[in-house]
Amino acid sequence: MNVIEGGPSPRPAFGVYIHVPFCSVRCGYCDFNTYTADELGDGATRASYADTAIAEIERAAETSGPRPVETVFFGGGTPTQLAADDLVRILAAVDDRLGLVDGVEVTTEANPDSVDPQALATLRAGGFTRISFGVQSAVPHVLRTLERTHDPANVERAVRWARAAGFEQVSVDLIYGTPGESVDDWRISVEHALSLAPDHVSAYALIVEQGTAFARKVARGEVVMPDDDETADKYLLADDLFTAAGLDWYELSNWARDDAARCRHNELYWTGGEWLGIGPGAHSYRDRRRWWNVKHPAAYAQRLAADDSPEADGEDIDDATAHVERVMLETRLRSGLVLDGIEAGRVGGVVERGLATIEADRLVLTREGRLLADAVIRDLLD
Repeated sequence: MNVIEGGPSPRPAFGVYIHVPFCSVRCGYCDFNTYTADELGDGATRASYADTAIAEIERAAETSGPRPVETVFFGGGTPTQLAADDLVRILAAVDDRLGLVDGVEVTTEANPDSVDPQALATLRAGGFTRISFGVQSAVPHVLRTLERTHDPANVERAVRWARAAGFEQVSVDLIYGTPGESVDDWRISVEHALSLAPDHVSAYALIVEQGTAFARKVARGEVVMPDDDETADKYLLADDLFTAAGLDWYELSNWARDDAARCRHNELYWTGGEWLGIGPGAHSYRDRRRWWNVKHPAAYAQRLAADDSPEADGEDIDDATAHVERVMLETRLRSGLVLDGIEAGRVGGVVERGLATIEADRLVLTREGRLLADAVIRDLLD
């Protein structure tokens, strides 16, 4: 592995996101840019995907030159739908063309059913340091509603294999607020997750995304979403149980055992870092410009095969947009929103209502404020 040495760079932290668009089954609630093999046909295959992604990495390096990479995140989709050797090859290309810093964080998402001991050992030996398992729920009827296909019994086994392989950090992802999920169901899922002794947990409220199969079921009245009070109760229950188990919140939907267990790649997004997105539909951000690739994997592969840029479009980020985005992201963090540029009257109103406190020069949400974070952000901006 290449090591970038020297003093701290004046440029923002830099990461690389690798989008792997393959899933064995497309869940009805998901609006990510993912596809099953049947949907893609011959236009883009798992067997050829690593070479296509590497071609984009090489093209990006030729355009912008080496840049020390502090975090790499393989997301999707299900990255572990690719062979472990292919994931390692992609990571090696990032190292060869851009350069990985000493102590780089390298994460892959994974379905508990899509890994085995050999694959995990290959990933760890190839430089992966962190793995995030999509658990979502431990209750079978909730998983069926979400159209998740993994067996809850396989989660413990997958985590045990990851530990044995030597991963430095193991994270689990949960979803609450599924139609038909009771508070007791949610408690079972949280307690099951904690029984795995994870270093990190993400817990997200289910959002009905327009255009998904799940949204159509809601529109037809086939499933009924829980009310806001129940969703809030589930958040508070999770926070209580995570905190009691030694996991502290550092972002509204994320808890970590200590600072080292935080997802540094996501923190880069939240704190003004820059990143290169690789893969169909992947977004990038550098030098106050955001751009994104063509969405369909076949079109993406065709562009790179023809030595053309996969970029679909982009936009320059002006000061007003940058301010809005900073408020939206920093407010969600335990470290809080830097108050520079924020109107004092707006800040005072939020604090007076008990939704935030002032710590040094930052606005930090209270527990009640965390439940009303979107409203707080609107009050700070409107």
